[in-house]
Order: sequence, then C-alpha cells, then structure tokens
Amino acid sequence: MTVGPEQLGEAQRKAIAYLRSPQAIRERSGAIFDAGMRGDLAHFHIELDRLDTAARRVIATTRAAYPDLAIPYHSRWNHFRIGGVDRLAQLETHLRAMDAAERGRCLYDLVIASVLLDAGAGQRWTYRESATGQTFARSEGLAVASFQMFVQGALSSDPDRPLRADATQLQAMTPDRLARHFQVSDDNPLAGLSGRAALLQRLGQVVAQNRAIFASAAHPSASDQPPRVGGLFDYLTSRAERGTLPARTILAAVLDGLGPIWPGRTTIAGVDVGDVWHHPAAGGSGPSAGLVPFHKLSQWLTYSLIEPLEGAGVQVVDTEELTGLAEYRNGGLLVDTGLLIPKHPGVTKQAHLASSPIVVEWRALTIVLLDRLGEHIRLLLGKSSAELPLARILEGGTWSAGRQIAGELRPGGGPPIQINSDGTVF
Repeated sequence: MTVGPEQLGEAQRKAIAYLRSPQAIRERSGAIFDAGMRGDLAHFHIELDRLDTAARRVIATTRAAYPDLAIPYHSRWNHFRIGGVDRLAQLETHLRAMDAAERGRCLYDLVIASVLLDAGAGQRWTYRESATGQTFARSEGLAVASFQMFVQGALSSDPDRPLRADATQLQAMTPDRLARHFQVSDDNPLAGLSGRAALLQRLGQVVAQNRAIFASAAHPSASDQPPRVGGLFDYLTSRAERGTLPARTILAAVLDGLGPIWPGRTTIAGVDVGDVWHHPAAGGSGPSAGLVPFHKLSQWLTYSLIEPLEGAGVQVVDTEELTGLAEYRNGGLLVDTGLLIPKHPGVTKQAHLASSPIVVEWRALTIVLLDRLGEHIRLLLGKSSAELPLARILEGGTWSAGRQIAGELRPGGGPPIQINSDGTVF
C-alpha cells in the first residue's frame, strides 16, 4: 500500500527527504569512510597512498579515449553509439519532424526505460544487433537491446506512435516478452530477467498513477492517450527558472516520481526509500539512523536526463552536487588498484547480496574515494571542477578504467567482488 505524505509525521518526512539528497549520500558514506580510516570496518582497509596510482591509471585511460579531454557526461547516450554506429542520428530522422517538446518526451521515454534496464547483465549474456551484425555484451549490449526494443514500438500501446513508452504498454511487460527482445535463452541467460520485467511493470503503474509528473501538457486527458514516461520532460522544463535548472531538482523528481517502482527494501513508515541500506557505521539519528543511500541508477538516470534538457535550451547547473556512482566498475577500480584491501577471503571468494554489509561498505567507500580521486585527477591535470566535473571523470574515466583493469586481472573481466543481482540495483 502506498503511503501518502499526509500520513507521515514531520520526522519521517524529513528523514525521507534527507535520504533522497546527494548530501545524505556523501555524509553517510563519509561516516563509513571515517570508520575505515580508524580501522573500525569489518571488511576493508583503506590505503590512501594508492590514490596517486589509481588517479594516474584513470588519466591514462581517459587520454586514450579523449586526447583533448573533451569528455561527455557519464550517461546512457554514449552507449547508443557503441560499435561505431550513431543510432541516435538514425533516430533523429524520425524526431526532426517533431517540435522541441515532443522530441524531448521521446528521448526521455527512451533513456529512462534504457537506464532502468541497465543493471548488470551477467558474464554470459550477449546481444546480436541484426542491422549491423555486431554482438555486444554487458552495459553496451543492454543499451543496444533496449534501443532496438524502443524503436520497434515495444513500449508503446499506439501502433501509429511507436516512439514512446506509455503506462499501458509498460504494465503489460512480461519476462517472456522482455526475453524475446533481449534474445534471452538457456544458452544466453540475462541476470535478473524477471526483476527487470517487474521494474518496467511498476514503472507503468507509477506513470499511470502520478499524473502530476507524467501526464504532459500534450496529453491532458486519460481518455485521449495514456500518460507516458516522457511527461517528466514537461515537468522538469516547467521548473526551470530563467532557463536554468539545478541538477538536484532533476534527482529529486526522479526519486519522488520513480521511487515507488523499486522493490520493497528499506522503508520508513511504509515508504520505500529506494537504493538505501543499513550499515552499523552509517550514523545519524531518528528514522534515518543507520541508513546509507546510494541511488546509483537514479543518479545515472539524472546524468542521462541532462542532455535532452540542454538540447531544448535549459541550462542544467550544480552538477557537482551529484555524487559518483556506487557500482562495481568504479568500486572494482578501487580494489584492483589497492586503494581498498579486503580484510578477509570471504570478501572476494563468495557472492554477496546488495544488502550485505560487505557490499554496503564497499559502495560507501567508493562514493568518498571517487570524490578524492576526482580532486587528485584535477590536481594532476591542472583543471578546475568546472572544467572537469565528476560526471566527466566518471565517463573518461573511472568506469572505463575499472572495466579495463578487471579484464587484465580476471578471465571474463568480472569485478573483484561478486554480487548476486536481482536486476534492479547495479
């Protein structure tokens, strides 16, 4: 049962709002980091003297891909160009006939669904793109598969308007239907298939119920067309002041609007708070005590929502308030370069749930060390935070370096710590 704001006490409302803020991500992760610096964590040592080694590794990876350091934001859009194919340019042939607002809605329909489907695919799954004959795996494969599913109209209930993701069709998604679009079979298993399908179903339910955010100005009546994911574009553009919009406003809209889609995990007074987990060193008081938020997919989605807004003339500001992404490529880089050292064999020899104290500890340390890495990288390159924000360092960057070093150290390029994924966190 969904709990309305009017049913919450003041302390509960404040706790939920706090846990949905970038400030909370940094503060609670910082508390765990401080415990690690005191030697009080159960699972990791922190070796800050390895910071320079990790930073130089990231810089080398970045310069190889972006010699002029003209790095895009770490977002989903870059994955749609994998394999030397500009799929977005192909999509533009259909979008150019639309006005700016409708174009923005379509791009939001695409990227939100694609990001939500981007949890780790597992090491055995691949996707073969029939149009190019190329085969992709992992995040890039999920991007291409979700892109093709979208342009084929699989997320629209209106055959005459295929380029949309609406509440009706999303609620009708099933594991079998998703499996067909993602080429899943016994020989080509996709981790968390059922969880992904259920996530799209819940997305459809939220879009249908939350018309204040998702019923765009173009669709004022439910009897006309079902509300669509892209209605969020209208919601955000209406909140821009003098043509500018803070990044935290985008994240708040994502967490408020999409919060109910996440499966039941941590709750406060019956409200699911999303990618938020318990750790004994997290600190705090009141209803949020002991909780540390990460909002990995929500923050990556926030980064991915910036480009269409800027394309429509809205300047997104204060992106540095967002944090790094607490996921296994960034976290793997820290372990593989020796910044984080497991205290016992169980950390790397066993697979762990996302709720495991080992994984929560790892992710919290990743948040803090990404900030420190960013500072050191800028120092080495002589760049300011405005010139080289964290969102570009991630793309250049930490994520790519994490994948690269994993491929050098382990067959198959898996992360140093194994996670049992349900398809909705990483």
